[in-house]
Amino acid sequence: MEINNQDIKILIVDDQPNNLHVLSSLLIKSGYKVQRSISGSMVVNAELAALPDLILLDIMMPDLDGYEVCKRLKAREKTRDIPVIFLSALNEAFDKVKAFTIGGVDYISKPFQVEEVLARIENQLTIQQLSKQLKEQNTQLQQEIEVRKQAEECLRQSEARERKKSQELERTLNELKRTQVQLIHSEKMSSLGQMVAGVAHEINNPVNFIYGNLYIVRQYIQDLIGLIELYQENCPELIPIIQERIEQIELEYLVEDWSKLVDSMETGAERIHQIVRSLQIFSKLNESEIKSVDIHENIDRTLKVLNHRLVGEGCRDEIKIIKDYGELPKVTCYISQLNQVFMNLLNNAIDVLAKSPSTGVIRISTSMGRREDGEIEEQFGVSTSDLPPNPYVIIRIADNGTGISEDVLKRIFDPFFTTKPVGSGRGLGLSISYQIVVEKHGGEMRCNSAIGKGTEFAIKLPIVPSKISIATTNTQCAIMHV
Repeated sequence: MEINNQDIKILIVDDQPNNLHVLSSLLIKSGYKVQRSISGSMVVNAELAALPDLILLDIMMPDLDGYEVCKRLKAREKTRDIPVIFLSALNEAFDKVKAFTIGGVDYISKPFQVEEVLARIENQLTIQQLSKQLKEQNTQLQQEIEVRKQAEECLRQSEARERKKSQELERTLNELKRTQVQLIHSEKMSSLGQMVAGVAHEINNPVNFIYGNLYIVRQYIQDLIGLIELYQENCPELIPIIQERIEQIELEYLVEDWSKLVDSMETGAERIHQIVRSLQIFSKLNESEIKSVDIHENIDRTLKVLNHRLVGEGCRDEIKIIKDYGELPKVTCYISQLNQVFMNLLNNAIDVLAKSPSTGVIRISTSMGRREDGEIEEQFGVSTSDLPPNPYVIIRIADNGTGISEDVLKRIFDPFFTTKPVGSGRGLGLSISYQIVVEKHGGEMRCNSAIGKGTEFAIKLPIVPSKISIATTNTQCAIMHV
């Protein structure tokens, strides 16, 4: 998408005149209109006659830091939708997380590269332009639908072709709304994935140092203990002060206990390494490659990412996970998308169980099945080397929560439908999960529940999707990434 830079106004907020000069020269040279400010409070207090299309905002400023400036801009309806890109020498993961949390769309670390600054600005302007176009198209389609409905009401009888056109417009509008939200959601998840990958990398480096040093520590302590034992063998009559010191530190216990301590540190380091590895794998949310994968491994990785939510808090017991894995072959799929499905279902189950006074249990079971005449028949004890015709894998995620009423169950997969409080969810998790399983993988997804009897989601995936499913998925993925 081409953007005329001469029509774009960019506001630079930085208390360093040199930074203002460099950035202004760079942007003016690229054809942008530039506004400058050396104070965050001036930007917040001023009534901007001509709103900028984008703001480059420094964080560390004497009067009002960039975080507070961004908060106040986002609190105003007039400036809420202006994208803010933070510029800062702060390079800690905490600072970046805070910047995204309060409403920033991007974060550029100082010292910056000219090409990076221009590329990130162009990227955000493109996203903003796409959002504006989608809103305009939504408005136009809504107007067309309203006109069509009024015409049908006046005529009372419309031709079948006109009725069909109106229905198609309504379907197009709903699909456009869902696509718009998915585009925004995908962009946010992509940014979050990059941030999580960076944090995981920063954690992994010191863990590797711990690993290496623990081995050396073990060798050093063994050498020291060997030296002490050699001294005791050759000098059985110890000096009283040394004997007294040996008794004070309980040398025999120390010799027995040190190895256990090092073992426990190695176990802890290995645990951190596993969590970091799971984060790195799960953060690849934009991976669009279709491949054959082990479903069990990816469910387990999702559980590792969610492990912090399973532990007990206050009066609530730890949520128990029961696995009943069958023997499954590898499944050809878009695993990053299926990981999102597993994450949505498990998160929903945890949300329900976290409010329950009784001990929460999530049961995850898998088995083989075959599709015949539109029905799925489970096959227990089937060897993966002797697959039935049209083989499917069946994944069930069940909880012992409060259950779902029949009225809610009918709308459970509808876009934008949610029973959570305002601000806790947009009602897209299950809708997107259903689309991933059914439309993109040619599978099935069902929900079985009743009040007081818990809830179970059943996912049925073909081991190898049909050519039509694969082609459809490729096309849809291409559309989602435009």
